[in-house]
Amino acid sequence: MELLIFLIAIVMIGGLIVVPAVRRLRGGHGAVQGAMRASDPQEYGFVPRERLDVRLPGPDQQLIDALEEVQARQDWQPAARLLALTEATSELRWQRVQTLAGAAAFELAQAPGQGGMWLRTWRVAAPEDPGAAAVHAEFLVRQALLDPSSQDFRMILEEAKDVCHEAARLAPEDPVPHIIELGVARGLPYRQADFEELWAKVTKLAPHHMGAHLAALHYWCEKWHGSQDRADAFTHAAAASAPAKSLLPALPLFGVFEHLPEANLVRTLYRSEVITKAMEGALYAVRQAPADHPVLPHVRHLLVFFLVRAERYAEALEQLRHVDGHVGAVPWSYGADPAAEYTVYRALAVAGWEGGGGTPATLPR
Repeated sequence: MELLIFLIAIVMIGGLIVVPAVRRLRGGHGAVQGAMRASDPQEYGFVPRERLDVRLPGPDQQLIDALEEVQARQDWQPAARLLALTEATSELRWQRVQTLAGAAAFELAQAPGQGGMWLRTWRVAAPEDPGAAAVHAEFLVRQALLDPSSQDFRMILEEAKDVCHEAARLAPEDPVPHIIELGVARGLPYRQADFEELWAKVTKLAPHHMGAHLAALHYWCEKWHGSQDRADAFTHAAAASAPAKSLLPALPLFGVFEHLPEANLVRTLYRSEVITKAMEGALYAVRQAPADHPVLPHVRHLLVFFLVRAERYAEALEQLRHVDGHVGAVPWSYGADPAAEYTVYRALAVAGWEGGGGTPATLPR
């Protein structure tokens, strides 16, 4: 039955490659029946797969405009202006630095030796620009983590560490260089005492920064230098101390995701007490957070993943309506084709909703 659900979803979206997040999918009978007669997702106002933006988790038109100008002309100045106008302590700055670094890394992968030249030019032309240093540091971390088994892994991370320190010197009030160094810390790796010293620098500047907590979570996960218990303790402590309108109550759901079994043989796993509580915390955070919170789309994307697996299709569609069009977020970004992974889950949400008798017209607005 579960295999049938998966195969139907694959057929619906045109023969996609099996990718890690989908490989763990478990659905229900309603999804099968619904998939057999599911409407075109575009009837729900969803964006066609070929138009999905894999660069961002959600809309940021200023960033898109700057990035397109940078890439079209290989001119770094639009990116420099954008970051100079972005408040240092805002989560938006962290999001924009990540996206610019990701764009440079993608360009380099597409054109080895030449792609992303605008970033290198930026660093040479404006050596005292803290934005350039931050983007460069994040770029280096991403390059290193592409292949932790590479003989250059440690060398690249050591360089990233130096650039993080340079960025912090250039902008002492900006937490982003320290947040980027959290990625260095899990790769080198830092001793626990050194990691906690770095974390203290982050929390001094931005104690409730959701992006920083997401970055720190990896260090405490079992696959890096912690365990599921340590990761749970970290996420639940952050959620418990969260101020009003914070996204931190959603952090335990990210911790759950990082420790999901690769092969799940328990069909009720996604309705278990642990996962249900984590989902409810994330839903609470989504309802309370400002609508323009730059990290809010990250939470919505992960909720889609869990809500579909828990067969809570109407709630999954509600989250999809807010983020559709952008797929640059976990869990989709862990796969080789984020748009493909996302559209599988979107199709299953539609199929499940219609399998229970729903239509585009009856979906709550």
